[in-house]
Amino acid sequence: MAVSEQLVKNTAGTAVIALHGRGQAPAFIEDLLARIDRSSLRYVVPRAPGDSWYPEKFMAPRELNQPHLDLALAAVDAQVRQLEAAGIDRTQIVLLGFSQGACLACEYIYRNPGRWGGLLALTGGLIGPEGTVWPASEGSLAGTPVLMTNGDSDPWVPLARTRASADVFRAMGASVAERVYPDRAHDVVADEVATVRGFLDAVPARAARIL
Repeated sequence: MAVSEQLVKNTAGTAVIALHGRGQAPAFIEDLLARIDRSSLRYVVPRAPGDSWYPEKFMAPRELNQPHLDLALAAVDAQVRQLEAAGIDRTQIVLLGFSQGACLACEYIYRNPGRWGGLLALTGGLIGPEGTVWPASEGSLAGTPVLMTNGDSDPWVPLARTRASADVFRAMGASVAERVYPDRAHDVVADEVATVRGFLDAVPARAARIL
């Protein structure tokens, strides 16, 4: 799994694993991070092979996205483990993604429950076809802060899936906030950027209460 050069400003504190969408490459996410304007944080910006984490839509039958989905989840896990090896606790690690990257981030957090620094799913949701059930018995998210955003009629990620995913995370014990933007294009708008900025600013204080 190719990884773009890490944007590292410090070796402790909050770390953000930022996952791009389908066909975007890391440049989209790097531009988003510049808009968020928190250069004191540590960022890891992986790149998917061919700029796509998995080949089909996120609501396609799971087998159509294998083995690419498992490889993508393993790539995220490798980044998490590198950060942990550098001394960063999971309570200080935030997964941020847009579109396909947001769906991957949701799936990773669901499969790896515990107390994380946070999940920022900008236009995303859990992966699987219509009718998929995600048991909350997989484990507790122990108060992990989660932000789920979407437009009210996004062409790629149905709002119903975003809301269903938020409900799954609540059932697993996460602290979930949702934002829905009427008539929003498939993009990240200024209010989302401001909300993400405030979310990241709060991570150190939340982690300090746990560590």
